[in-house]
Amino acid sequence: MNSIAQCRPQGPGRPKDMEKRAAILAAAKALFIRNAFAGTSMDAIAADAGVSKLTVYSHFGDKDNLFREVIRSRIQDLLPEGIYNYDPHVDIGVTLQNIAQAHMRIDCEAESVGTIRAILSDCRQGNPRYGKLLWEEGPARTHGLMERLLQQAVDHGVLDVPVVSTASVQFFSLIKGDLLLRRLFACDECPVTAAAEIEVMARAGVATFLRAYRPR
Repeated sequence: MNSIAQCRPQGPGRPKDMEKRAAILAAAKALFIRNAFAGTSMDAIAADAGVSKLTVYSHFGDKDNLFREVIRSRIQDLLPEGIYNYDPHVDIGVTLQNIAQAHMRIDCEAESVGTIRAILSDCRQGNPRYGKLLWEEGPARTHGLMERLLQQAVDHGVLDVPVVSTASVQFFSLIKGDLLLRRLFACDECPVTAAAEIEVMARAGVATFLRAYRPR
């Protein structure tokens, strides 16, 4: 029989398999945030999920892949690919506003802030691969989707963007302000304040972006 380390992740089939997968993802997310990644074992994840360690490995293969799936699941729930679709019948400003607000909300949620803190802790302890995994599933993915949207808007003549990769970085920089940093440093925990600031920063960032890239 192959060892646990040699098991390959298998696609879940029966409803019970899906329930186990969801339980593993939920347990992993909570433990990763609470204990950081170096401090989270597959044994602990299996115990919290109420499954065997072999079941965890059979679904996800190893801890790196499990972490990647946790991040992917979380981001796809809050930032589905559909919000980056270009619709010629919808004003590009409306599309950008929806994207801006979605990004601001996910960046300022307590779980997101906790995840970033955990990753920074692991990077300090010499485990930068978790930060790289988060980057690949988070910012790298969304930049790719944003570049596709901007290029489609350029092709339809509603934006004039010389370099879409640069414009994508500028867009996300404009909408974020310093709310995420204040949350990371525990300087602003008020959800009411955050909700109001998200609206203001998202609108101001989109307006500035459009002033720069609307065709003259």
